[in-house]
Amino acid sequence: MSAEPAPADVVVLGSVNMDLVATVGRRPAPGETVLGTGFAAVPGGKGANQAVAARRSGAEVRFLGAVGDDVFAPALRESLVREGIDVRGLRAAAGPSGTATIVVDGDGENSIVVVPAANHARTELDPDDLAAIAAADILLCQLELPVPVVAAGFAHARAYGTVTVLNPSPVRRLPAELWALVDIAVLNRGEAEAIGDVLDQVPHRVTTLGADGARYDGPDGCFTVPAIPVRAVDTTGAGDAFTGALAARWAHGPEAALRWACAAGALATTALGATTAVPDAATIAGLLAGRAPQPG
Repeated sequence: MSAEPAPADVVVLGSVNMDLVATVGRRPAPGETVLGTGFAAVPGGKGANQAVAARRSGAEVRFLGAVGDDVFAPALRESLVREGIDVRGLRAAAGPSGTATIVVDGDGENSIVVVPAANHARTELDPDDLAAIAAADILLCQLELPVPVVAAGFAHARAYGTVTVLNPSPVRRLPAELWALVDIAVLNRGEAEAIGDVLDQVPHRVTTLGADGARYDGPDGCFTVPAIPVRAVDTTGAGDAFTGALAARWAHGPEAALRWACAAGALATTALGATTAVPDAATIAGLLAGRAPQPG
């Protein structure tokens, strides 16, 4: 029997926001005001969400990002520290921290407005950041930071043999030089359609398909892993839970990693919020083994 792979060493270069979540029966039409049924302020941001997901799936995680000097900053930093995430690379910038205003309707669907604020102050990597990237197994990035700093991180990772994972969200046009540095792209169906043929140059391509699961295309072939049905409450952060879990388990091979990530993403929809809904390894393993509660 082959030995279990050691826990992955993952560096996340990404955003951290305070998510301001309002729940409503239905989302308002333009110009309309509706009464909400609940409100919560929850730490989030695609980078932080994915860092928490990787950590709860067993990875050692270091976070590179920025918070502001406002009332949200201490809570955002502490939310990562509580998870056991190394925050020596979390810088402080003048001004507000990033925020996301999220409206979740009765079907669990959401609308989101992100204000990057301090995240856009993360424009360069210092020697400690570069050393962490060089020593890591995986560098995981999204697109809520300036693209040049993502490109710089990936270039350094490539030089030292660190596997690069890009979740190209929010989707935008990227230089071909950056795509050439991506080992694994993780994106949803709409993002894949928007990006198009440029994805063909990425060796490993993982596309989330919602209720249809996730698809892998790459050197290990082409296959789809089905979704696991759960009772969805809030889809916010489900894609981030999937991506972080996938990075944490990549060393187990693409098929095993996709099955793990699909379970993590499904479980993340069963509670309100982003980081607050991310499942831990025991819960994910339980769902895969059929021990987690199923919808009635």
